[in-house]
Amino acid sequence: MTVWGDCGAALRGLRSRYDAVIVGGGHNGLAAAAYLARAGRSCLVLERRDELGGAAVSERAFPGVDARLSRYSYLVSLLPRSIIDELGLSLRLARRGVSSYTPDPRVAGRRGLLVDTHDPDATLASFREVTGSAADHRAWGAFYAMTRRVAKAVFPTLTQPLPSRAELRALVDDDVAWQAVFEHPLGDSIRRAFSDEVVAGVVLTDALIGTFAAADDADLRQNRCFLYHVIGGGTGDWQVPIGGMGAVSGALTTVAREAGAELRTRAEVLSLEPQADLVDVRFTDGAVESEVRAGHVLVNAAPAELDRLLGAAPAPRPEGAQLKVNLLLSRLPRLRDVSVTSERAFAGTFHVNETAGQLQRAYEEADNGAIPATPPCESYCHSLTDPSVLGPDLRAAGAHTLTVFGLHMPARLFAQDPEGARTAALEGDPALSGQRAGGADLRLSTARARRRSVPGGPQPAGHRGRAADARRPHLPP
Repeated sequence: MTVWGDCGAALRGLRSRYDAVIVGGGHNGLAAAAYLARAGRSCLVLERRDELGGAAVSERAFPGVDARLSRYSYLVSLLPRSIIDELGLSLRLARRGVSSYTPDPRVAGRRGLLVDTHDPDATLASFREVTGSAADHRAWGAFYAMTRRVAKAVFPTLTQPLPSRAELRALVDDDVAWQAVFEHPLGDSIRRAFSDEVVAGVVLTDALIGTFAAADDADLRQNRCFLYHVIGGGTGDWQVPIGGMGAVSGALTTVAREAGAELRTRAEVLSLEPQADLVDVRFTDGAVESEVRAGHVLVNAAPAELDRLLGAAPAPRPEGAQLKVNLLLSRLPRLRDVSVTSERAFAGTFHVNETAGQLQRAYEEADNGAIPATPPCESYCHSLTDPSVLGPDLRAAGAHTLTVFGLHMPARLFAQDPEGARTAALEGDPALSGQRAGGADLRLSTARARRRSVPGGPQPAGHRGRAADARRPHLPP
């Protein structure tokens, strides 16, 4: 494969015609390039940015600090093992042992719900402590046994022709599961299964994170979001890419290179003009325009972007609803719950302000045009599972990465004043504003910030900070 860093300087290297042109060098575009090139097809990938990988990249977000953070996507769930094996990707994935920990706001976080897949006894004890009985624990087991049956049936279809609704229902072959996930608002199923607000909220977050919806919305957007969260690998497991998300796109780039695909960065596609049996593809590096012809064009971009390239009226853009904040901490936050260590609580997903009632109130406030007064959020610590994303000095000092996701933050709230709205959201979030967040001491000193907006999508923000102890910073200035 040839990787061109300067499109204009390498125009003579272009063919006039390719079997396939791929618009966008994200992980899906790279996977397609690898398969096509291995099949002997001439293949050109055109990527607008100056690096490949799309959302699956790792960056040193804080200048001078040896820590690689995943700016956008952050875990691996929907990558089929068959693709890893068929392409021979040099990629290691680690499973998180702890699923989640949720401080109980009803007692100011002095206890919390621990779901530890490697310690069923501790999980049962935690359910008893938080809910007062084992009933919701039994319901949890039954509910997720149901979602695993759905996952086992649905996940293999991701690498097959899209099935019809009737075909998918036949594959699921479970009428109760079909009704719960595909036919009725997920809120109905959750209320029937669980009596405790904390437990119900933990389940519901997989239906709401990144999707601006309520549990009972009739259009079932929340159900679709939930489905994608629970079918990964045919089990619903989420895995950590060793080396960060850049390891995923890096492995795909390598196999595409070895197969003979041609990749160009800083190559923005301007238009696609279908002809009788070919497509004219026009693109630029900002200084020089070029044109090639393709037998097939694969667009690794949003439907609205495809409409634009074809000169068609764009379809409505989906609205993201998530604020993402990357942090680098000198140590993990302390908990009020003395029965759980910070290392255990933050090894999975750490939920804050995410009872079912809190999620609904936050949705209603955001739907009325306001940043939620008590923003729901959850965090993920990559470095507990994969410390390789930190340099040796940071690892030795006990530093950790922490990524916080604020829910019910629709892009419309950030449209008029992005910086002001982001500041208000961060100040209102107890996980970031100097308050005690659901039982975790998360006071931060922000040394630097790097922010980048994604139109219609999540609103990323970056912070390098230290937790709690204002007198003894562990990170370099």
